[in-house]
Amino acid sequence: MPRPAGKNLLTTLALLLCAAGLWLAYDNFQSRYLRPFDNQTALFSGNALRLPDSLAGPGAIRLVHFWDPACPCNVGNQQHLAELIAQYAAQGVEFYVVQKPGSHGQLPASLSALKPLAALPGAEHLPASPAVAIWDRNGTLAYFGPYSEGATCNASNSFIEPILQALHQGRPVNVTQTMAVGCYCPWNG
Repeated sequence: MPRPAGKNLLTTLALLLCAAGLWLAYDNFQSRYLRPFDNQTALFSGNALRLPDSLAGPGAIRLVHFWDPACPCNVGNQQHLAELIAQYAAQGVEFYVVQKPGSHGQLPASLSALKPLAALPGAEHLPASPAVAIWDRNGTLAYFGPYSEGATCNASNSFIEPILQALHQGRPVNVTQTMAVGCYCPWNG
């Protein structure tokens, strides 16, 4: 027995309404939580970076994380940074953080071991973040640049572990000028 035309129309309208609702939910999710990865090239130069006087000179290996709370690229390296802290803090590496001037935000609890620095001489010339600077036991800048290349950072594509291992073993490192393609946000502006 054929269905009445009114029932077919009602079923069609309900299906169209469900499809429109699903499309709106998908579009809302995509615009709020998915960020397209845009390959950006950044040239990192650590010539102007200096430790504050209170930290300068001989001491522990010091790692400084440059963080912009508004930058979506930070999400890609926060888990990796927490793993670095867990692995290398026990070996005597000291971890610090410099937040982008004028920004507001809080690091996740997993990064609470980072000691905040109000300012770092030369940080106003940073090209982009997230970035990292590492000073050796003599207080000499050994590395300045990104954590890795690409959209995300982990132990398999990181530049940081080999540098920390070399410094821990007493080998000299001098990588203060780097160019990389990845997910970065401008530090100034």
